Amino acid sequence: MKVAFVANTCWNIYNFRKGLVHHFLSKGDEVIVLAPRDEYTERIEDWGLRWIDTPLQGTGTNPINDIGYFRKLRSVFSQEKPDVTLAFTIKANIYSALAGRFASIPVICNVSGLGTVFLVKGLVGKVAMWLYKIAFRSAGHIFFQNQDDKELFISHVRLPENKIGILPGSGIDLKQFTPVPIPEKDVIKFLMISRVIVEKGVQDFAEAAVQFKDDRRVEFILVGKFDEGHSRSVSRAELEQWVSDGIIEYLPHSDKISRLIAESDALILPSYREGTPRTLLEGAAMGRPLLASDVPGCKEVVRDGFNGFLFEVKNAKSLSDKIRLFLSLSRQEREQLAANSRKLVEETFDENIVIDMYDQTIRRIIKPS
Repeated sequence: MKVAFVANTCWNIYNFRKGLVHHFLSKGDEVIVLAPRDEYTERIEDWGLRWIDTPLQGTGTNPINDIGYFRKLRSVFSQEKPDVTLAFTIKANIYSALAGRFASIPVICNVSGLGTVFLVKGLVGKVAMWLYKIAFRSAGHIFFQNQDDKELFISHVRLPENKIGILPGSGIDLKQFTPVPIPEKDVIKFLMISRVIVEKGVQDFAEAAVQFKDDRRVEFILVGKFDEGHSRSVSRAELEQWVSDGIIEYLPHSDKISRLIAESDALILPSYREGTPRTLLEGAAMGRPLLASDVPGCKEVVRDGFNGFLFEVKNAKSLSDKIRLFLSLSRQEREQLAANSRKLVEETFDENIVIDMYDQTIRRIIKPS
């Protein structure tokens, strides 16, 4: 069987789809990846797959570029004739489904989060919704990552019930992310791993951290890519001001996420909406309490009082109140939250669950030759 993966970056495949790719390779299937070249291209090629350069502006709104991307996908599908295509991220989902229709290739789309299409109103959102409606009529199957996203989406775009399902995110490799004891030290480190954009709640994170600026018991660390070209990016001046004022420590995107989680006491994610946030899964798998906004995606991974605390979205005071609650806990109580985090991912978010669901769906939608 030939399986095509389509995404907006090779980074996405490397960080989120490794287990799924290796599953197909281990069975002797041929895997091709359609994505733009980036610093992770050679890494995924080392797995034994074949990469095909497919230029894409992930957050751009230029229709000419998007038409060129669609034509490239259609051309590759016609030449390669994969038995099934697995698509990830918004534009890859939309244009893979459309290209698959023309090339008679079954496409499985993964809606990993509704993102700015539903959070930001305007022409861009309306166009994206229109494209979703057209494209997903042709998709072989559509996976969502939580029930709220599924219900909201189908309230705008009607889909047959037998063509939709819910995945527990991208799953987590429980052998790669293993529990690490919480550090025994005087300073409590709160870690946020995220792109530096408004919808991730970065400004709320910083505003809450201001309340603890003179508290030497705590440190706030933000790790993630700063993309000044993103339409919803936090400004460079604002980020630099937080750092210079000593409110947060900022680190650009790092490949040493496991080490950073191991050095932290808890993870924070004040996001406005998620699919199933990978960073929280990684933190939970390594046995860390979680603090997150009470929104779709986050509330599936954080069970209030069980493995962490939920706070009101877009409310820095609510976040700072839950930080104070966490600081009031004994070490034994924090360790119980940590143990519960690991238990939750073992029972619900093991990547083998995701792989099995893909296998079952592929068997159902591929017509026997």
